[in-house]
Amino acid sequence: DVRHPDQVESMINQAIDQLGSVDILVNNAAGNFISPTENLSSNAFKTVVDIVLNGTFHCSQAAGKIMRKNKSGVILNIVTTYAWTGSGYVVPSACAKAGVLAMTRSLAVEWAKYGIRTVAIAPGPFPTKGAWDRLAPGDKGKNLMNAIPMKRTGELSELANLATFLMADGCEYLTGEIIAIDGAQWLNHAGNFYEMLKDVTDEEWEQLRGLIKASNDA
Repeated sequence: DVRHPDQVESMINQAIDQLGSVDILVNNAAGNFISPTENLSSNAFKTVVDIVLNGTFHCSQAAGKIMRKNKSGVILNIVTTYAWTGSGYVVPSACAKAGVLAMTRSLAVEWAKYGIRTVAIAPGPFPTKGAWDRLAPGDKGKNLMNAIPMKRTGELSELANLATFLMADGCEYLTGEIIAIDGAQWLNHAGNFYEMLKDVTDEEWEQLRGLIKASNDA
């Protein structure tokens, strides 16, 4: 659980025991769900921020300790396009991801002297069951397509290819950058959840909450 520094330290120590070192860290753990902000509890907000922002910090600190000693390493953070713009209905995630974006750029400057690169990817819609059930329950996902100039969602292989490139040898001069891979969605001023959810009624929100809860219980 990346919310707990002691568990993160244990994970890094196990990796060193089994592999000898840590050369690459991918901060991909996330928590998110759609909700009107007025319906959020403090605990709901805290939970998402603890996973996304604090978890990224804990993992970067633990792995960074080894990378500084080795004078090399790559930290790849997964953010989102609305980390730049903010987004209605996913406020905890938007706040946390914006923090990770700032952390990416800050550590790129601070840890460059140790040979550590920090980079980030901001994916648009890449349908996976876990995320889709929480962010596009029911038929809400179909509305996203209207905002994507390429008129399709991403393939996971495309995301993996970009991640591999950013972490690979031959990319040593690239640091502090956040690369969007979203079919030009956010350039179309739509890289957030507002357009998809702005007309949802209170009754529909109740139905959506039921669908999201069912996916969490599954």
